[in-house]
Amino acid sequence: MTAGLDAVARANEILRTEAGSGVHGLAIAGVSDHDENGVFIEPAEHVMGLAGPLDHYTRRDRPEGHRSQAGDRECTLYSLRKFLRLAVAGNPNLLLVLYAPKESVFRSTPLGDELRALGPAFLSQQAARRTVGYLDGQVAMLLGRGRQKDMPKRPELVAAHGYDTKFASHALRLGLQGLEMTEHARLTLPMPAEQRERVLAVKSGAVPDLDAVLAEIAAVRDRIESLLDAGTTPLPAEPDTDRISAWSVEAHLRHWAATAPRGDRR
Repeated sequence: MTAGLDAVARANEILRTEAGSGVHGLAIAGVSDHDENGVFIEPAEHVMGLAGPLDHYTRRDRPEGHRSQAGDRECTLYSLRKFLRLAVAGNPNLLLVLYAPKESVFRSTPLGDELRALGPAFLSQQAARRTVGYLDGQVAMLLGRGRQKDMPKRPELVAAHGYDTKFASHALRLGLQGLEMTEHARLTLPMPAEQRERVLAVKSGAVPDLDAVLAEIAAVRDRIESLLDAGTTPLPAEPDTDRISAWSVEAHLRHWAATAPRGDRR
């Protein structure tokens, strides 16, 4: 089924972009891997028939459960229905697909272009709070607290710098992007130069004081929370689900009509 799902996902792909550190402008040569995320439309029999839904497919150079190494490639394709559910909920990793710069878009059909044009409809106060939740998760993993306390750390980074600089940089990056979203209702990729340089400094171990990094992360987090609590943000309370849902129905129908065997087209 895995090979079949790969073929179905690739044949029905409408959008694929760079993800991870590359799209943020935070990749480090000789250290970073290469990630991609994309979207495909399930064939009609998997949506309305009995074939069963196809949620997503991941292809990676290393087996599941093994950490990626420098230069490794990983690509995850999500069904449009699953992608929309996650993006509407404010998943910060999937929002990147909608805001990736042109040079980071590896494939986009007309439907993919339309999906990216819907990007602002996904940004909301709900998405900003979700980003804060992801930030908190990274800090928890960094400090070995809560549900994340048993997560494997990167011992080589801890040995070199005294703390896991990658977890710390993820948390700071999420905070800065969440703040931009909350203040300006936008998401800039790659990150603005000044912010990118600061996150890279943490990621590379150039900031040896963990307490200083945690204080910086906390300050950004508090700024997001204060703006949201005060209602002083241009973000709507919720995403425009009516617009997104209407487009999704039309996109499925158009894709099925275009890909149906010639004799089945009406």
